[in-house]
Amino acid sequence: MSDLFDCRKAFASTLIELAEADPRVVAVCNDSVSSSNLAGFRDRFPDRLINVGIAEQNMVGVAAGLASSGKVPFVCAASCFLTGRATEQVKVDAGYAKNNVKLCGMAPGMAYGELGPTHHSIEDIAWTRAIANLTVITPADPVETAAMMRLIHAYDGPVFIRVARMGVPVVHAADQAFEIGKAVRLREGSDVTIIAMGTLVSRALQAADDLAREGVSARVVNMSTVKPIDVEEIVAAASQTRGIVSAEEHTVYGGLGSAVAEVVVTHKPAPMRMVAVPGVFAPTGSAEFLHDHFGLNAAGIAAAARDLLG
Repeated sequence: MSDLFDCRKAFASTLIELAEADPRVVAVCNDSVSSSNLAGFRDRFPDRLINVGIAEQNMVGVAAGLASSGKVPFVCAASCFLTGRATEQVKVDAGYAKNNVKLCGMAPGMAYGELGPTHHSIEDIAWTRAIANLTVITPADPVETAAMMRLIHAYDGPVFIRVARMGVPVVHAADQAFEIGKAVRLREGSDVTIIAMGTLVSRALQAADDLAREGVSARVVNMSTVKPIDVEEIVAAASQTRGIVSAEEHTVYGGLGSAVAEVVVTHKPAPMRMVAVPGVFAPTGSAEFLHDHFGLNAAGIAAAARDLLG
């Protein structure tokens, strides 16, 4: 596999870049300066980092207050705690109030591996996707992470963005154009479409390579914006290929697969398979072990495609 990168580094350097250009930018965290890679931001802007301690509900409330007074707060915390402990504040203070809060869920999915289900964040897309007015984004690599940071800074409204801790390869060209709500088609294909997000995008590309050696033409789509989702790209997949495989580091309930299926069933019915955590708590183990355990890898994605084409 090519070199792997920590998307939190791209997140942190871009946040500093945004803060240097815009004095409204502040960071709010829950005693997570280290895990959110905020040390550089703290050193450069010591008066623009608000550390509320381990108090996630207060953290989102403080950020909403800052947003209502004209600041642009980036809330940085482990995704499991940001979305789990502060769900009511995310719903009311960010979504309902339409405050310009940028919720940055660090180390989503099963990146915390050995720390177990309390630290896994495989429900966060389902929870945030259900909240009105909240945009939900999962970048696939450091290039997209930096680009999406700039886009959500310019966007006036609440956003939840997943920032991967698990190393991923670069899958986009440096000059790739991104747009909130628009998927990126990374590979053309006519037999099956693989729609993936986040850490599973690079694995979807590996699966497409494996399938190509068997004579199967697999389209690969990076659906980084889960809400609002790119309906046109999904309908094209359902119309132009024989079916869709969704792939995500999330529970099978309420995530990317569910979002894609909602579009398919209402616009263009087509066969689907979902590669995801099958509605269970994960065992203890490294993130890589857990991915392999649940088939969240190239082999698992390719197997789902073969089953669909069966």
